[in-house]
Amino acid sequence: MQSGNNFHGLPTFVIANQLLTVEFLAEAGPRIVRLALAGRDDNLLAEIPDVNWETTYGTFHIRGGHRLWHAPEAMPRTYVPDNDGLEVEPFEGGVRLRQPVEAPTGIQKVMELTLHPDRPALTVQHALHNAGSWAVELAPWAITQVPLGGVAVLPMQAPVPSQYLPTRQLNLWSYTRIRDTRLRLDDDLALVEGKSRKQPFKIGYFNHAGWLGYLTGDVFFVKRFDPQTGQPHPDQNSNCEVYVWDRFLELETLAPLVRLEPGATTTHVETWELFTGVSTDTTIDSIRTLVQTLGL
Repeated sequence: MQSGNNFHGLPTFVIANQLLTVEFLAEAGPRIVRLALAGRDDNLLAEIPDVNWETTYGTFHIRGGHRLWHAPEAMPRTYVPDNDGLEVEPFEGGVRLRQPVEAPTGIQKVMELTLHPDRPALTVQHALHNAGSWAVELAPWAITQVPLGGVAVLPMQAPVPSQYLPTRQLNLWSYTRIRDTRLRLDDDLALVEGKSRKQPFKIGYFNHAGWLGYLTGDVFFVKRFDPQTGQPHPDQNSNCEVYVWDRFLELETLAPLVRLEPGATTTHVETWELFTGVSTDTTIDSIRTLVQTLGL
């Protein structure tokens, strides 16, 4: 681990190997703010330093990058500021980022980042610890903001126990417009284009495949996770969500809802993989070929 460039005035640290560089805030967060392939300068994560909200608990800064929340979303509980007090604990091949306990909720957020030695990949373990005096129902919620200009890729396949029962669903937020042309649907894939519009758009569903991706240029950024079938999830049983607005697109995964007792911890693991030199064609047929070629 070494000191990084600052992130719009905030100090950072970096972990890196010959394949991948990961930059995170040194004092705020836990927040991953930059992700870059070796030999490339472009940040695969969005940088949004100027967007914030005032809450009962102070100013919440969106910042961009990757963050950990606890679902279901609610104001102001979800938006407890994470501006200082981070503990950084390096270990061989990675780092642990430990937030102070959130005073209003009694929840402590921890991220553990581990680089893979032989491929451009990163394992991100998210943990929520209940340091309070009463049980809390919640779910770990991993949110990655990426720059506009690419296409989010969502696998839609699902088991078919019976032809007489439904197998797939899409959950639509109140502000989502069904005719929004950023959404493209086919039998096996859903695509959400990262295009700037003032009208936000969000969908969620239960993702049985355990991955979602973002195609940007010749890079396909894939987030893998464990789809825990049969467990209750937030947002009408969504374990995967995509949100797009005028500045960024979010790739979101959620663990099951749990009743977290005092002193208990729940975790949610994502593995990030970066595939380079892929086709830049964003037609659904080309993306289907890419998915099949990668064995996803």
